[in-house]
Amino acid sequence: MSSSTGPIDFANFDTTCTMEACFTAFDKNCDGKLDLQEFGILCQALFRNNKGETYELQDYEQRDIFKIFDSNGDDFIDKEEFTYCWNNWIKVIVRPISAILIIDVQNDFICGTLDIRKCPAKQNAEEVLQPINSLLDTIEFDAIFYSYDWHPSDHVSFLDNVNLRKLHDTSPIKNPEKVQMYDTVVFDGVPPVTQRLWPRHCVQNTWGSELHKDLKVIDSAIKIYKGTNPEVDSYSAFWDNSKLTDTKLASQLRMRNITDVYVCGIAYDVCVGATAIDAISSGFRTILLDDCCRGVDLLDIEKTKNTVKKNHGVVVNSDRVKNMVDGNDRRPELGYKLALHLKERQG
Repeated sequence: MSSSTGPIDFANFDTTCTMEACFTAFDKNCDGKLDLQEFGILCQALFRNNKGETYELQDYEQRDIFKIFDSNGDDFIDKEEFTYCWNNWIKVIVRPISAILIIDVQNDFICGTLDIRKCPAKQNAEEVLQPINSLLDTIEFDAIFYSYDWHPSDHVSFLDNVNLRKLHDTSPIKNPEKVQMYDTVVFDGVPPVTQRLWPRHCVQNTWGSELHKDLKVIDSAIKIYKGTNPEVDSYSAFWDNSKLTDTKLASQLRMRNITDVYVCGIAYDVCVGATAIDAISSGFRTILLDDCCRGVDLLDIEKTKNTVKKNHGVVVNSDRVKNMVDGNDRRPELGYKLALHLKERQG
C-alpha cells in the first residue's frame, strides 16, 4: 500500500466530484477518451483508505475491469462508456448502500443446547455481542437484518430424530444406533440428503430460538427465518441447503438497492459462512466481520475466510466498517467483484 494524492478527491465525492470533472481529470492527453494507463491512474485515486493510502489493484484485474467498460472493444473508454462506468461502478464504490446481516445470535448457540463452547474450536459466542452492538450504536446502516434458525421439532438436523428417516445405502454410517453427535449421514430421498447431525436446537417459539437478551435489536430491522422445512437444513440466510426454498432475503436487499452486505454472527464456519458465500453469488459486495463471528471448528473457520477472499469478498474487523460504509475505505476486491457482476448483467 502506498501513499500519494490523486487529481480527484473521491473522499469528498458529493461536493467536489462530477462525472465531467472526473473524466477530464484522468484524460491526461485530452483526446476525449481514457486508455488503460489513464484508467489505471483513476483506479489509484479510487481505491484508497481513509488515510489516503492506495490499495494496489492487480494488473490483470485492472485489465479485466477496463475491458468490461470498453464495450466496443477499441481499447479506449469514451465518454459514453464512461457514463456507464460512472453510474454503475464508481458511484457505487464511493457511495455504497450498506446492510448488515446478523446471523443466528440466538440463545441455544450461546448458552443453550448447541453452545458452541462445547464444539471443537471452544469459542465463546457471547463475545460477538459487544462488537455487533457497537456497530449498531455507531453506524447508520441502510438496512439491518436478523436471521433466526427456526426449526420444527421433527427437523432433519437433530440427532435425536435420526430414527425418523431411513439412511441411504451411501451413508457412511448405516446403523442409526451408532450415529453420534456432529456425524454426517445420508438420508434416503430423491436425491439423497447429506446431513450433519446437531443437538436439538432453536426449536420454534422456545427460549433457545430467541435472540440473546444482550443483543441490541433495532425496531425497524427485518427478521429472516430459516430451517423451517423439517426435511432440509438451512445454513444460509438466503437459501436452504438444497436450494429449494428462497427466504426472500436477496429480493429484500435489492428492493432497498443494497450494494454492500456485512455479515456477522454464529456460527462462523456454518451459517455465517454459507450466508456470506450466497451473498457473493447473489451479486452483493460482501464483507465478513471477523471479530463479530464465532464458530465451530478452527480449520473450517479458516476455510470460510479463504473462500470469501477467493470469491472477491473481504474479511475485516469491525473497526474498519464505518469508513467502508462511508465510502472512505474503498477496497479493490469489492470493486473487482462489482465489475464482474456488471459483466454478468450485460450477458
